[in-house]
Amino acid sequence: MFTGIIETLGEVVTLYKEEENLHISVKSTITSELKIDQSVAHNGVCLTVVAIEGDVYTVTAIKETLDKTNIGSLTEGSIVNLERGMQLGARLDGHIVQGHVDQTGICTGNTEQDGSWQFDFEYDSTLNNITIEKGSITVNGTSLTVVNSKRNSFSVCIIPYTFENTIFKFLKVGDVINLEFDVIGKYVSRLAEFELK
Repeated sequence: MFTGIIETLGEVVTLYKEEENLHISVKSTITSELKIDQSVAHNGVCLTVVAIEGDVYTVTAIKETLDKTNIGSLTEGSIVNLERGMQLGARLDGHIVQGHVDQTGICTGNTEQDGSWQFDFEYDSTLNNITIEKGSITVNGTSLTVVNSKRNSFSVCIIPYTFENTIFKFLKVGDVINLEFDVIGKYVSRLAEFELK
């Protein structure tokens, strides 16, 4: 379980393909605090630490993860958002985030707004995920508030702190992003489907 509040950034230092799996080694300032078997969200994707050496740790992404997220597009030198699992009893500063990406989307706009930024995104609405105005969304692991909610698109507004301390400062139009829709909204939507049947 995560909150969507990014702790730090990491740099991908090596990628190693083994059959259908991708082993990703990341250099980070939090490596010394990690342990084997710990869950860490990488751009919102929950992955398990399988090895630690110095200031570099390794996680493994399986085919299911590679098929449904942007993790397979990482290259050596890529910068990723990192968040460790939520501590029981800690404040929930973002929203409830599972680290289970629902689908990817595309950045369609990036506008500076005199001290803040608006990012626009589109996604495939046939997968039945939805956003609502002022609802929660996780973009590359970052907990954000939805504005301009449409059937297959939405926007978010970013404050300077979030812009500087996440990979939003590197995000360009056309980039593929990971989306995790609000878990409560997903359950409500699913229940509504059953009511209609």
